[in-house]
Amino acid sequence: MKIMTALAGAAALALIPANAGAQAQEATTATQPSIDAKAVVADVRRILNENYVLPELRPQLDAALAKGLAEGRYNVADTGALAERINSDLEAVAHDHHLGMHFDPKQSAELAARPAGAGADDAPPSLEEIRFADRLNHGILQLKVLPGNIRYMETIGFFWGGDKTKEVYDNAMRFLKGGDAIIIDMRKNGGGSPDAVQYMISHFLQPNTPIVTFYMRGQKGDTWKSLGSLPAGSLAGKPLYVLTGGRSASAAEEFIGHVNGFKLGELVGENTAGAGYRNEFFPVAGGYVISVSVGRAVLASTGKDWEKVGIAPTIKASQDNALEVAQVNALRKLAAKATGPDKAMLEGSAQVIEAQLTPVSTALPLPQYVGVYGVRHITNDGGALIFQREGGPKGKLVAVGPNEFAFAEDPMQRVKFKVAGNSATELELIRGDGSRVVAARNP
Repeated sequence: MKIMTALAGAAALALIPANAGAQAQEATTATQPSIDAKAVVADVRRILNENYVLPELRPQLDAALAKGLAEGRYNVADTGALAERINSDLEAVAHDHHLGMHFDPKQSAELAARPAGAGADDAPPSLEEIRFADRLNHGILQLKVLPGNIRYMETIGFFWGGDKTKEVYDNAMRFLKGGDAIIIDMRKNGGGSPDAVQYMISHFLQPNTPIVTFYMRGQKGDTWKSLGSLPAGSLAGKPLYVLTGGRSASAAEEFIGHVNGFKLGELVGENTAGAGYRNEFFPVAGGYVISVSVGRAVLASTGKDWEKVGIAPTIKASQDNALEVAQVNALRKLAAKATGPDKAMLEGSAQVIEAQLTPVSTALPLPQYVGVYGVRHITNDGGALIFQREGGPKGKLVAVGPNEFAFAEDPMQRVKFKVAGNSATELELIRGDGSRVVAARNP
């Protein structure tokens, strides 16, 4: 399957190019082509009657377009205005984020030049599409190690460029495999290719597990299964957390649905977009292009799709805080099985992240802790205490108790204050190795 055009933008619910409005505006300010609304509408009606994913809805879409044409609603001189009116009528019937048209003569001509009967998914990815995928590392933007050896991966789309994508995924899966827990961030993943979803999810499932059946143009299609013999091996059994939100759409929701349906891990964040249909682009008379939902995916694990309803998180959190909430959950899960220093480190890391999510009340206002304690300086920077030994680097402190603070970047290192009345009188630095230094506040 080819890389979907939607992936040029990170949040592509409506899989109409993000610059469609700009294209329409350029057409408006330039010499307007002559618009044959009857020919445009006739082409749209034909395409929908032959391809729309829900056969039972085709007559209603056709009737809406016929009514608009009969009432003169499409008698406009602006190419963008015609697209907007047709889209409005289609939306009123289908409420389908994948269904819509825009004016783009170049793309329309390219689509029209395809061999008869060839769909957008029939051709291998072009060199241009692979180069586009390469520049975004095939959708994998970040790989990093978080406290507790939690491995984090951020994705913005399911690109598919064949062997080149496999190579990127293999490297990413090897990185994740080295972690004690895994967080996959799909909060900005707008979807893409089911081939890429199949390849990634296969690392968490037994080979040949049925995962999804596609119903194309109203007809039942193939049932896809997980792959075997993956170069990176299996990641099954590791604590897995997938971050979700309203911009997690389409193919991203398929992956999220597998994680949820097969109980592979936790979904942390907000409900996904509910863009469950697969789309294809068709040329329309007059230089237009229409995106049409041609297929729906039914998850093998649940027997359902996710169109319009999305997929709910198992751990609710705001999208902005989902990563931190997932970290706390992962750290506590790892700590429950750990012992000794490892357990203390995991619990301490969870405590600090949680304290940043839900600030701990301190015994004194923060400015009352500010001062010089021997060679150690405590300052207040934007509502946070900063620790600095003379000539040394600065470290942000996070309150974890009434008079106790942890270093944000080193949770095992703590600062405790002794308080008399309304001021701090003494500082105790507790290092990660357990050694301690006490310093009175300088006059």
